[in-house]
Amino acid sequence: MFVCTVVGQVWSTQKDATLEGLRLLVVRPYTRGGDASAETMVAVDPIGAGTGERVLVVTGRAARHAIGRGQDIGFQTAIVGIVDGMELENGERVGQVAAMDRPGAS
Repeated sequence: MFVCTVVGQVWSTQKDATLEGLRLLVVRPYTRGGDASAETMVAVDPIGAGTGERVLVVTGRAARHAIGRGQDIGFQTAIVGIVDGMELENGERVGQVAAMDRPGAS
């Protein structure tokens, strides 16, 4: 499972039939200190996340289960939760969006 930030949306006029009706978002793994990760992924969004929100992303069988279309789907990455907040070991608080982040003890 990954904590990611939604950084965009994907539109596609032609796609595998198993993906019809699914919303696709571009997500970037969360990194401490606000450094942007070079990695991005496309994830199915069955819960309605928005751009800038921090989300929980799963892959593989867990993603196919979350998407709810069984094993015969051409996708293995899904958003399963919107993060309200996290507290890290040094007291750093990570919010639902970057503007809500608060530094921890130095």
